[in-house]
Amino acid sequence: MRAPAWRSASRKPSWPTRSSTASISRGIPVLTLEKVNAGYGHSHVLHDVDLEFGDNQIVALMGRNGVGKTTTFNAIMGLVPVTSGRILFDGHDLTRLPARSAALLGIGFVPQGRRIFPEFTVMENLRVGTRSGRVPSDALDWIFALFPRLKERVSQAGGSLSGGEQQMLAVGRALAMQPRLILMDEPMEGLSPGMAEVVRQAIVEARNKGVRILIIEQDIDEALALAQDIHIMEKGSIQVHCRPQALQQDPTILERHLGIRL
Repeated sequence: MRAPAWRSASRKPSWPTRSSTASISRGIPVLTLEKVNAGYGHSHVLHDVDLEFGDNQIVALMGRNGVGKTTTFNAIMGLVPVTSGRILFDGHDLTRLPARSAALLGIGFVPQGRRIFPEFTVMENLRVGTRSGRVPSDALDWIFALFPRLKERVSQAGGSLSGGEQQMLAVGRALAMQPRLILMDEPMEGLSPGMAEVVRQAIVEARNKGVRILIIEQDIDEALALAQDIHIMEKGSIQVHCRPQALQQDPTILERHLGIRL
């Protein structure tokens, strides 16, 4: 595992609790996908996808390009129709709810490609994901402690930021809604080593505050360093579910399913 080159500020406001957090202590999964099938029009992408987690952890979803990882995220967020199966979050059935429902119930989303609003300022981008249109002061303090550059550029247009700064903004926007779960689609992709380390450490800090994180990651080193649980997809379904240690002990799993040699 890499030695962190960046350390977060010592002052960290307590993360607001939600009334449903008791479900975690009883071991009930926060997110469950049960035999989920989904796709785009006549293209059937997901085939009986089963996935669940509920502990304070980071879970990595891995697989070759085109196997359904991003579609899985889109199905959870209500952006692609689920034809059969169920998606449950914190006791709520998301399967047929409108797309906005996942965010309202506490699921943040950091999509691939960032998708910030380039004409909005940094502060306006942070406000976009909140229900009230304002970021609670303790959450804002924490976001700026994680990403000091955002504080320095708070009045700048999002489109004027560097790629790494835009990724910080995308992560900060997800954190601004004070989520219980964040879906992150390759959050370190294309970043310089320094920027990637800042984002990586923010992910760990969020996990330490009790935010569950489901991350799509193509880089096996990143997945092994960050995740406590790994799912590997092939042809639209999950074929492997294991701990990172299992992949290190049996590298043939990676070679068979991802074409990777450690």
